[in-house]
Amino acid sequence: METMAARIDLSQLAAPVIAAPMAGGPSTPELVAAVCGAGGLGFLAGGDTSAVDLAAQITLVRELTERPFGVNLFVPQAPPAGARAEEVRTHLAAYRGALLPDARRLGVDLPVSLVDEEYDRSDQWDEKIALLTLVDPVAVVSFTFGLPGPGLVEDLHAVGTSVLATVTTVEEARRARDLGVDALVVQGFEAGGHRGTHRVDDVPNTLDHLALLPMIADLGLPMIAAGGVTTAGDLQRARAAGAVAVQVGTAFLLAPEAGTGAVHRMALSDPAGVSTVTRAFTGRAARGLRNRFVAEHDGQAPSAYPDVRRLTAPLRAAAAAAGDLGGVSVWAGSGWRAATEEPAAQIVRRLAGGECR
Repeated sequence: METMAARIDLSQLAAPVIAAPMAGGPSTPELVAAVCGAGGLGFLAGGDTSAVDLAAQITLVRELTERPFGVNLFVPQAPPAGARAEEVRTHLAAYRGALLPDARRLGVDLPVSLVDEEYDRSDQWDEKIALLTLVDPVAVVSFTFGLPGPGLVEDLHAVGTSVLATVTTVEEARRARDLGVDALVVQGFEAGGHRGTHRVDDVPNTLDHLALLPMIADLGLPMIAAGGVTTAGDLQRARAAGAVAVQVGTAFLLAPEAGTGAVHRMALSDPAGVSTVTRAFTGRAARGLRNRFVAEHDGQAPSAYPDVRRLTAPLRAAAAAAGDLGGVSVWAGSGWRAATEEPAAQIVRRLAGGECR
């Protein structure tokens, strides 16, 4: 083991601002380091990336800052079995058929094998866990899309890592508390990107974090408010409702340190955009801006992750390369219009305001 992590007390952050892990590019080592340098807590997005790339990102963050930082992982879900597997396979085949005109227009091929175990559904889970428990532990690891096994929480604690769990309901929060996690990321419906529901086919509730926080407070764990936080007033209201900090993603999307793609940035500059929740791109409910792809395919995609994400990957890549705003996933929270092109450190200071120590 190269290093031992230092457990972190979230209540002692100089600025109670956590940079949300944003998979797919926005959460760069530079963004993580900038947020940490301003007194907040930066997070790398370990989901939807390889273990080798994650290790390289961790190394780069350590070169950029000596401050503690975190890594987020997607908890893999077992593939559907029996009759459910056949149902999902049928729906995926139908969705593939609906996407073929898009594929022909963009000149790409779509995967043929849809549910079979011919690809890694785990997102290299074992390799990433080995990295974070045996090779290069970090201060904080958070989990989204479910909960890890109890043995893993103990293993992370043993190397000095604090463990957070993303929750969207009281029941999810209760199970996370019983597992022994250190704090809860309480995600409201305003949050951009994927909803953190613990089951892929759950219908996300429509409660904001201000409604969820008092419902979960009795569990006795520190709470981090996530979803729609883009102003100092948002942070202050979350703190008044019992949160020790806020987790912010959309507010950083236009920061120069963020790896947000050019097409994504362009879409966020259009004030006429409409926020929506869709499964069309990945099979999981996710909030972003409505565009042509969502208008044409929302409601067609089955609740099947990562299968739908894999199915649409060639379309999304080709659309991004072509600068096609209508064909990419533009993940953003409900407060996306407040996103600015300020440096990340300035965004942290603006959000924290009088809360900054």
